[in-house]
Amino acid sequence: MDLSIIIPLYNEDESLPELSAWIENVMQQNNYSYEIIMIDDGSNDNSWKVIEELRQKNNNIKGIKFQRNYGKSAALNEGFKAALGDVVITMDADMQDSPDEIPGLRSMILNDGFDIVSGWKKVRHDNTFTKNIPSKLFNAAARASSGIKLHDFNCGLKAYRKKVVKSIEVYGEMHRYIPVLAKWSGFKKIGEKVVEHRARKYGVTKFGWERFVNGFLDLASIMFVGKFGKRPMHFFGLWGTLFFLFGSVVFGYLTVSKFFFDKTGLTQRPLFFFAIFAMIIGVQLFLAGFLGELIARNSSERNHYLIEEKIGV
Repeated sequence: MDLSIIIPLYNEDESLPELSAWIENVMQQNNYSYEIIMIDDGSNDNSWKVIEELRQKNNNIKGIKFQRNYGKSAALNEGFKAALGDVVITMDADMQDSPDEIPGLRSMILNDGFDIVSGWKKVRHDNTFTKNIPSKLFNAAARASSGIKLHDFNCGLKAYRKKVVKSIEVYGEMHRYIPVLAKWSGFKKIGEKVVEHRARKYGVTKFGWERFVNGFLDLASIMFVGKFGKRPMHFFGLWGTLFFLFGSVVFGYLTVSKFFFDKTGLTQRPLFFFAIFAMIIGVQLFLAGFLGELIARNSSERNHYLIEEKIGV
C-alpha cells in the first residue's frame, strides 16, 4: 500500500464528507493505493455515523471509535498501530490542512530520503495573540532544547516512513513532539515543507491556552526522559553531589564564621534557611515528576484505550 492517511477527530461531522472526497480525488489523480484511517476520539456529535456512511461508499475508509475522549496522542498512536502504508500521512479533520500537499510530502520521504517531513504553516489564519505568538514562543523553545530545526512542531500535517511510526509510542500529549521521539529512536533525517494553512471552514478549535502550558511541560519531560531515562543516576548523582558539596561548603563557612569571626548563630540567618528550603522543595518536585514519568512509561496501562467499535481495521 502506498499511503496510510491518519485523521484524528473530535466533533468534526460537518467537515468529514468534504475532506474525504478531497483526499479521494488526490489519490485517484496520482493512482495511489491507500487507506484513510479516521479515529473518532469520543465525539458527541454524528462523527461516527458519518464515518460509517463514508465507509459504505469507499472501502478504503476505515474507522476506530474510542469509548471516550482520550486526546490526539491516543488517536495517533492507535492509527500508527493500524497503518499499513509505506508512507504514513497525518492530518487534522478541520479542513485547515490541504490534501493537495500529500504528493509533495510523499515524494520527500521516498525520493529525498527523509524519515519525517513536517509541515510548516508559514502563513497562518489564526488569531495573532491567542495562537500565533504563543506558537512562535513554543516552537523556539522546542528548537533550542531538541536541536531539531523545525518552525512548526505542532503542525498536524506530517509524513512518516512506515518504520518510524512502528518504532515510536505516543501517549499523554506527546503528539507535538513526535519528531523528538523519532530522533531519540535514531531517525535523524527530519525535513520540513511549507504547506498551505487554510482558514477554518467548519466548527471551532478544540484547543485552548492550556495546550501551551502542557506543551512546555511535555517538552521538559520528553527531553529529560530521552536523555536520562536509561541512566537516571548520571543526572541525579551529578546534581546530588553538587548540592551536597554546596551544603558542606556553606556549613563549613558558617561554622568557621561563627567561632572565629561572627558570633551570629545559624538559626539567626533566615536567608540560609530560605535557600535550603527552596532547594529541597525544588529537588523533591523535580524528582517526583521524574519518578511519575518513569512509572507512566512502564505502566501496562499507559496506552490502553477503550475502543467501542472498529470498521475496516
